[in-house]
Amino acid sequence: MAVLSRGDIEKIFTMEEAIQADKDALEFYSRGGSTVPLRTNIDVAEEKGQSLYMPAYVGGAKALGVKIVSVYPNNIEKGLTSVPATMVLLNPETGEVGALLDGTYLTQLRTGAVAGAATDILARKDAKVFALFGTGGQAESQLEAVLTVRNIEEVRVFDISKERTEDFVQRMGEKYAKKFNVKIMAVSNADEAIEHADIITAVTTAKKPVFNGKGVKKGAHINGVGSYTPDMQEIDEYILLHADKIYVDTRHGVLSESGDFIIPMEKNKFKEESITGELGEIIMGKVPSRDNDEEITFFKTVGSGVLDVVTSRRIYEKALENNAGQIIEF
Repeated sequence: MAVLSRGDIEKIFTMEEAIQADKDALEFYSRGGSTVPLRTNIDVAEEKGQSLYMPAYVGGAKALGVKIVSVYPNNIEKGLTSVPATMVLLNPETGEVGALLDGTYLTQLRTGAVAGAATDILARKDAKVFALFGTGGQAESQLEAVLTVRNIEEVRVFDISKERTEDFVQRMGEKYAKKFNVKIMAVSNADEAIEHADIITAVTTAKKPVFNGKGVKKGAHINGVGSYTPDMQEIDEYILLHADKIYVDTRHGVLSESGDFIIPMEKNKFKEESITGELGEIIMGKVPSRDNDEEITFFKTVGSGVLDVVTSRRIYEKALENNAGQIIEF
């Protein structure tokens, strides 16, 4: 059994590979080639914690596994991460555990990659300006993914904390500015961030929209990443009502979990029929993609177990090829 840390994964698996893995995973899902049971949530009341189990199986990718994610807010007081995660990958032919992966990094990688996949498919080819809302744990992979699929010249970063924004911009500048020949800068308000922006990604925990949808320019592509509960709404309803095309990673996931959709639907402002399709349906040719450079496109992701198992399977295969990680036997 292989044990793969974040460092092991970073050495052998690129963002390009993660983006392709996510594209393949969502195509398998949209074709009906996966089994994704509802996640199991166990409350641990005495510790004020929760333990979540997210299984999935994708036959065409030979990918079977379960991601275990715990939410323990009090861990911060113990000097531990508040959301530890581990990915357990199984051999679908034998049922044996084949690998354990750093689930926290896997989540960051596949979440950045799915927005990167949507950007690659939907954003204008000549996109140059990228606006990023949020500087938390998911923000770096969102930045890297967009820089990977488009020749961005300027990144504008905005967060409600000026201190966090400036720290993030400094760290990302050191890591990516030279590599991608891009200027990464902090901005003081949301309007400044989206002005003439070709690509906009929101990855926040906001319960109110983080930018004014009326300020989005024609031809822009928007990724909504952060709203994963019914009471979270980081995307302006104006976007849902006026975007030319709207896509999701999975209909069931988005309509069950994301306040970006649930809130306007409860107000009878938005209907499920207004969703153009799943990203996997574009890949399989079932629904149209962007038709022209003037369309505003919007992609919403809440994540899915298919992304975890397919990406971890690809990582595991690369690890075997490169003799990466540690091998343990019971």
